[in-house]
Amino acid sequence: MKGLILAGGTGSRLRPITHTGPKQLVPVANRPVIEYAIEDLKEAGVTEIGIVLGNLGREAIQEYLGDGSDYGLEITYIIQGNPLGLAHAAGCAEEFIDGENFVMYLGDNILEGGITELVESFQAGNHSAGIALQHVEDPQQFGVADVDTEGTVRALVEKPDDPPSDLALIGIYVFSPTIFDAIEALEPSWRGELEITDAIQSLLDDGHSIDSAVVEGWWKDTGKPEDVLDANRLVLEDTTGAVDGTVEDGTEITGNVDVAEGATLEAGAVIRGPVSIGEDVRITADTYLGPYTSIGDGSTIENAHIENTVVVGEATIRTNVKIVDSLIGEGATIDTAEDLLPEGKRLVIGENSQLKL
Repeated sequence: MKGLILAGGTGSRLRPITHTGPKQLVPVANRPVIEYAIEDLKEAGVTEIGIVLGNLGREAIQEYLGDGSDYGLEITYIIQGNPLGLAHAAGCAEEFIDGENFVMYLGDNILEGGITELVESFQAGNHSAGIALQHVEDPQQFGVADVDTEGTVRALVEKPDDPPSDLALIGIYVFSPTIFDAIEALEPSWRGELEITDAIQSLLDDGHSIDSAVVEGWWKDTGKPEDVLDANRLVLEDTTGAVDGTVEDGTEITGNVDVAEGATLEAGAVIRGPVSIGEDVRITADTYLGPYTSIGDGSTIENAHIENTVVVGEATIRTNVKIVDSLIGEGATIDTAEDLLPEGKRLVIGENSQLKL
């Protein structure tokens, strides 16, 4: 069985972070979110992965992941170009799939517990597709599955006013090659895209069996800043922490704290885990890092107070203003305005930024 990770899209909901890089490389607990998808596929027994790329950031993804050898995998890159829907992205990979069954995984998804149960359930039956589902509080906002007591799907409904269940599709699928015939016959939706739910529904209409597996742990689509922060919190809660960097005497650490090689925590710093500190980070005295914070590689944090925040990397933060619930992009500088005149906030803000001052 092969794997397919969809890594196209524009990342518009994560701007300005995604003005300079793809959303699949935004870090969660100091690991790009796409690595979690790769890890799940590998744990499910997949060793050949195709990554479908769009127009934005594809060189960065290729440079970061390479040929897959660092992960013990073989990675092939497939160019979709303009994002014309999930079914279109899958269709672009038909030559790579080459008649095999495959797992399709949205590259900005992250979930607890992996996908092994979904893959094994599909392989145990005579199914044309399998879909991962999760119970949600607001099924009207999702594609929803109507399933029987055995987990076989009876129908799919997109954002229904009267949902047949609270089981939402979460963007992870298993397909047989029959999906490509269904995609070939699709017409664009009202959005002008080829919808994967329409392709699966057409398989149902033609009498094919569609399997499902319910994800009981947490799941996040990291398409928005608040979702990145939530995913960061959830991953850090499961992190045991390891100290490979330098922690000076007089540094106060409690809870699970991960300190990467080359990082330095100076005497007088206070770290309340769970916290992840990347490579070559410098944390000075009188700095407080509170729970659920990740500091990316190459950053410097001086005399700051930071909680529940993701710093992507190469950032410099020197301010006595308390920073909470924030997503701070690569190369950002946050400095103190103390003693500057006239008094006031001094900002250089990118397109689609969000501020609360």
